[in-house]
Amino acid sequence: MGKLTNSMWRLLGAQSTRNQSKSLSVIKEAEAHTDWAAELADDAFVGEAEKLDIGSKPGDRAKFLALVREAADRSINLRPFDVQLQGALRLLEGDIVEMATGEGKTLAGAIAAIGHVLEGHQVHVISVNDYLATRDAEWMKPLFDVFGIAVHAISENSSREERRRAYAGDVTYGSVNEIGFDVLRDQLALSEADLVSPKPDVAIIDEADSVLVDEALVPLVLAGSTETEVPDQAIHDVVSRMKKKHYEIDAEGRNVTLTDEGAAFVEEELGGINLYSEEHVGSTLVHVSIAMHAHYLLERDIHYIVRDGGVHLINASRGRVAQLQRWPDGVQAAVELKEGLAQTDSGEVIDTITVQALIGRYPKVCGMTGTALAAGEQFRQFYDLRVSQIPPNTENIRTDLPDRVYDTKANKVEAIVAYVKEIHETGQPVLIGTHDVAESEELAYFLEKAGVSSVVLNAKNDAQEAKIIAEAGARNAVTVSTQMAGRGTDIRLGGSADDAAARDAVVELGGLCVVGTGRHDTERLDSQLRGRAGRQGDPGTSVFFSSLEDPVVTKNLAFKRDPVSPNSDGSMGSKRIDLIEQAQRIAEGVRLELHANTWRYNKLVNQQRDIIVDRRMKILTTDTALDELAELEPERYAELAGEKPAKSDDAEKAAEPSKVDTEVAVDAVPREVLSQAAREIVLYHLDRAWADHLAFVSDVRASIHLRSLGKESPLDEFHRMILAEFSDLPAQALEKARETFREAKITPDGVDLGSSDLHRSTTTWTYMVHDNLFSSGGAKTLQGIIGIFR
Repeated sequence: MGKLTNSMWRLLGAQSTRNQSKSLSVIKEAEAHTDWAAELADDAFVGEAEKLDIGSKPGDRAKFLALVREAADRSINLRPFDVQLQGALRLLEGDIVEMATGEGKTLAGAIAAIGHVLEGHQVHVISVNDYLATRDAEWMKPLFDVFGIAVHAISENSSREERRRAYAGDVTYGSVNEIGFDVLRDQLALSEADLVSPKPDVAIIDEADSVLVDEALVPLVLAGSTETEVPDQAIHDVVSRMKKKHYEIDAEGRNVTLTDEGAAFVEEELGGINLYSEEHVGSTLVHVSIAMHAHYLLERDIHYIVRDGGVHLINASRGRVAQLQRWPDGVQAAVELKEGLAQTDSGEVIDTITVQALIGRYPKVCGMTGTALAAGEQFRQFYDLRVSQIPPNTENIRTDLPDRVYDTKANKVEAIVAYVKEIHETGQPVLIGTHDVAESEELAYFLEKAGVSSVVLNAKNDAQEAKIIAEAGARNAVTVSTQMAGRGTDIRLGGSADDAAARDAVVELGGLCVVGTGRHDTERLDSQLRGRAGRQGDPGTSVFFSSLEDPVVTKNLAFKRDPVSPNSDGSMGSKRIDLIEQAQRIAEGVRLELHANTWRYNKLVNQQRDIIVDRRMKILTTDTALDELAELEPERYAELAGEKPAKSDDAEKAAEPSKVDTEVAVDAVPREVLSQAAREIVLYHLDRAWADHLAFVSDVRASIHLRSLGKESPLDEFHRMILAEFSDLPAQALEKARETFREAKITPDGVDLGSSDLHRSTTTWTYMVHDNLFSSGGAKTLQGIIGIFR
C-alpha cells in the first residue's frame, strides 16, 4: 500500500496513528509484567484476571496482555507476537483490523474475546463457515480454560440443546448463517423457554470483509411448508428448444429477454396464446422469463454443480458449494427442472433477515481480515466502523510481478500453461487461483496435456480442502484452486509435515509461486490470493495473467474497436495493464453502488422487522396478550376465567345459574393456561401478518422498476407502498386475534387453533437466498434508474 497520509487513512476509514501509538505503549508497558506473569501458578490466572479493570485502566490492560501472553504460551504453545497483541487491543476498541495472511488472526481474536469477557460481555466470534468456527473454538479452548471462560461452537449439526448450552457460555464460535438462522428460528417460539439465541452483545467477525461486505446483503430465510405452484414442464420444454434468435442476453450476461420472434415462437408452441394478454402476462410470461434465466444465464460448473441428485450453488467469492443457499424459489425450481431433478420444497417465507441487519443487532462489533483497507469505505458507510492496519511481524519479501495481459482468453491460457510448466520444472510449488469450477478443470486439462500433473480444489471436492491446501507448499506441487478467500488454512513451505529440510529446500527455490488467471471484480480478492505466498517473512512470488476477454473487462469496458496485440503470442505489453485496472475500478464502483441501493431498499423493511420482533418478544415474555384480549373481549375473558356463566341458548340452563356457575367453576381455565392460550393466538396472527407482508414486499420489489416508466422514483414508491401496507398490520393482526379469542376452543388443556382452521407450518427449514434484486437479472438497469431518480 505504501505510505499513506493521515487524511488518506481517514478517507479509507482507518484509525489514526495516534491510537496505534497508544496500543504500542501499552504493549511496551506489558513487558514490565512478564516476570510477574511467568511466576504465577496455573490456577492463579483466573483470580489475577478478575482483579483487572482493563476497560478503563491502561495499567491493568498492560497486565492483561502479560497474563494472556504467558497463558497462551503455556496452554497452546503459542507466544503471541507484539503485532498480535496490537491487533487484539484494536479489536477491544471496536476496530476492524487488517492483519496479513499467516499473521495469527485467530489468536488475536481469542485474546480480544477474553478481554471482552473480562469486561463483562458475552462474545460471539462469527466466521464464514462451520469448519473454521469449530476448528478455532477447539484450538483456542485450552487458552480460554486458563481464564475459566466457557467457550463453545455451534454448527449445522448442533442440536437445539447444544445450541442453547453454547449460547449460555461466555464465548460462542459460529458461522454467520448458523447464528442468523438461530435468530430466525426464535421467531417460531411460543414460550420464553423455547428461545435459543440470546440478546446480542459483542461480535468479533473473522474474515470481516467477506461477512460484512461480500455476504452482507444475502438474505437468510426461514421457510414453512405450504402448497406451492409447481413449475410448468411444458414451458421449460419450449424454452429448451429456443434458438439464439429467440432471445437476447445483455452485455453483462445478467438478463435475458424475448425477441419478437421468440415471443411468437413461445406463443405458437403453447397453443396460440397471447403472452401479453391479461390472462398470461402475470403468469405464463413470468414463468417463461424464469425458465430462460435458468437455461441461458445459469451455467453448470460455473454457477452451480449437480451432486447427489441435487443442485448445489457455488459461492462466487469463495469458489465452494454455498451450503444451504438457493436462488429465489422460482429460479431454483427452474434449474432443478432444467437438470431433470426433483424439485425441492419452496414453501412460503416465514421470516428473513439480511446478514447486514443481523450484524446490526450487536451493540459492539469488531473484526479482522487480511484485506480490510480496501473495504474501508463499506465498513465506514454501512457499519460506522474504522480500520486499523497492523504491520506484519516479519517484513513481507514476496515479489509481486506486473500483470501479463493478452488479447484473447486462448492466448492467456497458453501463456499460463507455459509459465507454470517453466516454474514447475524447477520444483518450486505453484498455486493457481481460478474463478470457477469450469475454469479450474479446463486449466488442469491443459496442464496435463503439457506434462504437468496438478491437484484441483473446487466446489466438487471441497471436503478435501484442508488436506489439499496443506500440501500446496510442497516441492513440485501444482495446485489449481477456485477462490482462496476464507479457506482458513495456511500453506506451509515444504508441505504439512514439520520437516525443516523440506521447508529449506522450498525456501531455496523461492517459496510459493501464486498465479492468478484473471483479476476479480474487487482488488480484495486479488490480494487474498496473493497473500497465500510470503506468509511470516517467507519468500514467494505472485503474478496475474489477464486478457481483454476476461469477464471483468467485458462487463465494465466497451471498446470502439478491439485493441490488437502487436505480438504473435497475443501479449499486449505493460501499457495495457491500465485497462485491466480501470475495468476493476469500475466493477468495484458498481459493487459499492449496488450495495448502497440494496441497503436503501432493505433499510425500511429491517426497521419494520425490528418493530415486529419487539412486539413479539413483549408478547412472549409477558402477559400482554391476555391483558389486551381481556380488555377487548371482557365477556369472553370472564367466561373463560370462571368469573361469569358461559353463554348458552339452553333456556333450562339459563334458569339455573347456580348450576351453571358450578360447572364453569369446574371448567375455569387457570390463569397461566389462559395467558399461554392468548399468547399463542396473538402470535399466530402476528406471524401470519408478517409472512403476508414479506410476500407483499417481495412482489412490490420485483416490479417496482416499472415505476420509472411513469417518471416516478422506484425507491420512493417502494417506501410509500410498503409503509402504507405495514401501518395497518399490528391493528389488523390484533383484530383477527380478537376474533379467534372469541371463537376458538379454549379449555384447561389450552387452545385448539386447529379447530379454528389455524395451522402453523409443520415443516420448516432455513436457507440463504443466493441472489438479490440488485446483483443480477437487470440489476444494473435498475441501478441506473435509481441513480437518476434518487
